[in-house]
Amino acid sequence: VQLQASGGGLVQAGGSLRLSCAASGLTFSRYDMGWFRQAPGKKREVVSAISSSDGSTYYADSVKGRFTISSDNAKNTVYLRMNSLKPEDTAVYYCAALQGDYERGVPRRSYEYDYWGQGTQVTVSS
Repeated sequence: VQLQASGGGLVQAGGSLRLSCAASGLTFSRYDMGWFRQAPGKKREVVSAISSSDGSTYYADSVKGRFTISSDNAKNTVYLRMNSLKPEDTAVYYCAALQGDYERGVPRRSYEYDYWGQGTQVTVSS
């Protein structure tokens, strides 16, 4: 399994970015996908996740209303659209995958995920 994250960069506060995570080596439509981030000196935290079972989503309070997660099964890719970016959004962003489970809610804990991408840096200047 490989997860390739891309789309990070340097942006001014208030700007937008779209992160992509291309998956290979798995049946993408059967996997829940998550985005996490880690800022220097801080713990990795969940940003957003999407369930393969019913498309339900989860957002951290800090990004609700600004970020949108989506997935394209035809392209084996999950996206994170980030609007109204703030300096505190600066971090390395990671995508992760976990086989879906109809009985489980949207996974939001890093230890639940089996596969991880390499991370993409997002820097928001003030």
